[in-house]
Amino acid sequence: MPDATVTAATIRPQEAAHFAKLANDWWDPKGSSAMLHRMNPVRLQFLREAVDGNWGGDPEGVKPLAGKRALDVGCGAGLLAEPLARLGAEVTGVDAAEENVAVARAHAEGSGLTIDYRHGELAALGLGQFDLVTAMEVLEHVVDKRAFLTELAKHLAPGGVMVLSTPNRTPQSRLLMVGLAEAVGAIPRGTHHWDDFVTPDELKDLLGGVGLEMGAARGLTYSPLKGLHLSDDLSLDYLVTAAAA
Repeated sequence: MPDATVTAATIRPQEAAHFAKLANDWWDPKGSSAMLHRMNPVRLQFLREAVDGNWGGDPEGVKPLAGKRALDVGCGAGLLAEPLARLGAEVTGVDAAEENVAVARAHAEGSGLTIDYRHGELAALGLGQFDLVTAMEVLEHVVDKRAFLTELAKHLAPGGVMVLSTPNRTPQSRLLMVGLAEAVGAIPRGTHHWDDFVTPDELKDLLGGVGLEMGAARGLTYSPLKGLHLSDDLSLDYLVTAAAA
């Protein structure tokens, strides 16, 4: 389940339209974005570990991103941007679908959060650099992955950290994430195109090509006992950090 669409230069227009149709349903934990709501705590666990590891923060601290600028690319209606703001960051969210940005702005205002949401192409927005750059469940929807990662790298400040999540291109993901999940409605039909999934080795090479070093990948997987959780199983979906090499 993608977190959003990205810039007009890298995403297929039909995908932007697909996700725009989901905008008004984004914050319903039982709606079309239910899977994202379930994934979010696990993603935040990984992100918190990355933040504390990068800046040597206190794992018990409530505002580990205080004084930091965070950029969430493909922000959708703000499911990740809002927690980043609560962790103390000055947050900017970017999305290609204007409908998503409108919903994100309204929800943040209703939640008493100040988040700078932008609609359009990241390269054209003149946003500068950020201590934290995130793009969750976005890379698989990008046409030119190298161009997209190049742009993310340009927005990463020296000493900063990037956090990415994306499905792995495996037989398991084809069966479960594209076949079964979309068939039963756990993920909206037409969300994923398996051929666009990226393996960890491919992502490592892509990041290396834009001057970033990838950290160890962690899998996002499911079991009946634990539910969705971080593991060493990368067969479905995985998360990585990246920093200047």
